Amino acid sequence: MKNYETVFILNPVLSEDQMKDTVEKFVKVLKNAQANVINVEHWGLRKLAYPIQRKSTGFYNLIEFSANPEVVNQLETEFRRDESVMRFLTVTLDKHALQYNERRRKGEFNKKDKTPQKTRKTEEELAE
Repeated sequence: MKNYETVFILNPVLSEDQMKDTVEKFVKVLKNAQANVINVEHWGLRKLAYPIQRKSTGFYNLIEFSANPEVVNQLETEFRRDESVMRFLTVTLDKHALQYNERRRKGEFNKKDKTPQKTRKTEEELAE
């Protein structure tokens, strides 16, 4: 079994409940195919880099899973069938990406946890 990560953008016209139902549908597709879903993240409504289907925003979602390569084809077929999916990308994760994702899930890269930077001393403080 290989490890995969898929990011997909849903139509911004959907309500919050419809968006969550759509994500759950894709998680069910993975679970029905005996895939191990490791992580599901909702990144929320974000601005797109360029318009897609005349939309400038979309609901970004990420699913990290481990499965056989055939499962990816099934999942991507479901993405293509669903009209609410505007774009999707599935990538295979190597060992470095797995380590990074594990650290990211633990919150090691949160900007809020950043320690305050040292401030420069004024000339008066240096004179003391």
